[in-house]
Amino acid sequence: MSILIDEDTKVLVQGITGREASEKVPEMIEYGTDVVAGVTPGKGGQKVEGVPVYDTVREALQKHPGINTSLIYVPPFAARDAVFEALENGVETLNVITERIPTRDAWEIYEKVQEYDATMVGPTSVGIISPGKAKLGPIGGNKPERVYREGKVGVISKSGGMTTETSWVVRQAGYGVSTAAGLGGDVIAGTAFEDALEKFEEDDQTEAVVLFGELGGTYEEKAAEFVEKGEFTKPLVVYITGKFTEDMPEKKYGHAGAIIRGDRGKPSHKEKALKQAGAHVADVHHEIGDMLDNVLD
Repeated sequence: MSILIDEDTKVLVQGITGREASEKVPEMIEYGTDVVAGVTPGKGGQKVEGVPVYDTVREALQKHPGINTSLIYVPPFAARDAVFEALENGVETLNVITERIPTRDAWEIYEKVQEYDATMVGPTSVGIISPGKAKLGPIGGNKPERVYREGKVGVISKSGGMTTETSWVVRQAGYGVSTAAGLGGDVIAGTAFEDALEKFEEDDQTEAVVLFGELGGTYEEKAAEFVEKGEFTKPLVVYITGKFTEDMPEKKYGHAGAIIRGDRGKPSHKEKALKQAGAHVADVHHEIGDMLDNVLD
C-alpha cells in the first residue's frame, strides 16, 4: 500500500487555472495521477490539460462523485474558504500547497479539519508522492522518477526541498519509498510528524521511516513522545539539521514554525529526546543510508 495517496486517489484541484497549478497538473497527469476535475470560481466550462473546470466543489462532486482528494492551490486569502468548501462537500483528504495563509485563517482551517475528522497535509506543503502510484503538487519536479522509486521506506519532512533530498539519500542507499510527504513549515500544520507516523505504522508496505527534522518548534519532541509511548514500533531514522545555530543564538533561521524556547526546540534537545525514545539519529545527513542498512537487514 502507501499512505495518504495511492492508485485509487481521484484528485480535485482547487485553483486549477492559476499559473502554478496549471503548470503542475500536466506533471501529475504524466506521472499517472488521476486528476478528475478542477475548480476556479467564474472559470467553469474551461479545461486545463483536458481536465474539466467547474465553478464550485459541489458541482465538481456532482459530475465526478468519486473524488476523494483535493489539492489546494489558491491564493492565501482564499485558502480558508477553499478548505471549508472541500470539507463541507465530503472530501476527506486535502493537500494545501498555499503559503502565507493568515494565522487566524490557519487556525480556523485546522479546527475545521478536526471537526470533519479529515486529513490535511500543509499548508506550505511541497506535495505528496507514493512512487509508482500518484503524486500531488510539485514534489519531485517534472521527472520524479529520477529520485523516487517504489519501496518500503517512508519519508517525512517539514521542508519541501529536504523531502526530496532525503528521498535521494534513501535511493542512493538502495531503497525505495512507500510515501514521501512535505508536511509544511508553518506553525499550524494539518499533519504533524506523529500523525504521519501513525499512518505509516498501519501501512503494510512501509518497513521503516526517515524523518528529516530541523531547529525550532517542538514537532520532533512530540514525535519522540509518540514513539516512546509505543505508538510507533517500526524503525525510525532521524536527521536533525541546524545544530550550528546553537553557537549563533541571535541569528534567525528556519521556517515560520521554527521557534526555540529555552532548550525545547534546540537541535541537541530534539536529538536527545529521539534517542531516548529509541530512534536512530544520524550525525550527518548521508549517514541515513547506513542506518537504514542496519535497521532493515
